[in-house]
Amino acid sequence: MKTNKLTAVVITLDEERNIRRCLESLVPVADEIVVVDSCSTDATESICRQFPVVFVARPWQGYIETKNFANSLSSNDWILSIDADEALSEELQASILAIKSKNIERKVFSMNRLMNYCGKWIHHGGWYPDAKIRIFNRRDVRWIGKKVHETLQIPDGFSTVHLSGDLLHYSFYSEEEHRRQARKFARLSAEEAVEAGRSASAFAGFLHAGWRFVRDYLFKMGFLDGRAGWTICKINSIDNIFEKYRLIRQFSNLHK
Repeated sequence: MKTNKLTAVVITLDEERNIRRCLESLVPVADEIVVVDSCSTDATESICRQFPVVFVARPWQGYIETKNFANSLSSNDWILSIDADEALSEELQASILAIKSKNIERKVFSMNRLMNYCGKWIHHGGWYPDAKIRIFNRRDVRWIGKKVHETLQIPDGFSTVHLSGDLLHYSFYSEEEHRRQARKFARLSAEEAVEAGRSASAFAGFLHAGWRFVRDYLFKMGFLDGRAGWTICKINSIDNIFEKYRLIRQFSNLHK
């Protein structure tokens, strides 16, 4: 019986607090693990070398280029793309092992991602199930996009198979860490928008941020996650959405 060999691909930068958990979850299912590290200054490399991994250090080139480069290093065509702050649940491990002996041509595989926010698992507010396609054949599928929100380019006619089990995402260890990342992505999104010729009115930030909070906290029931749900929705609306539109106006004015 044919076995579909699978390479797990991870990109890293200063991930010493996460990478061991990630790699431990990959060892039972992956035939190969490739780590492309963007010149970490912490213990990321030394931890990785305690595992059977192909470790390559390379200056940061952006999410899309780095992920596609990492895929190119694989000895196998089938890729499991995972972030350093993620890990496979036992149920997801079993689901992945099951497909390795099946006919999976012209398919991609998705899985639910479950967020751990400051020690609490988040099940509402648009953060779960948060399905992601993470297993694919690199001959047919590649990462595309711009500065943020990289996505997979999948040929027409391919079917998506959803696997049982969760991809456990240890997203943020503190609220301040969440704010920093929200502002980082707000800036990248604003730069991308301005480069595409977009602008924003003086009220756009208030309108979009307000709608985002109401949508996630009320309609998507973020309030059911308690204080963490309130904090997540607040930071996402203010530090991400409002800041994005503020920066679009600022950058647009600079280009006039």
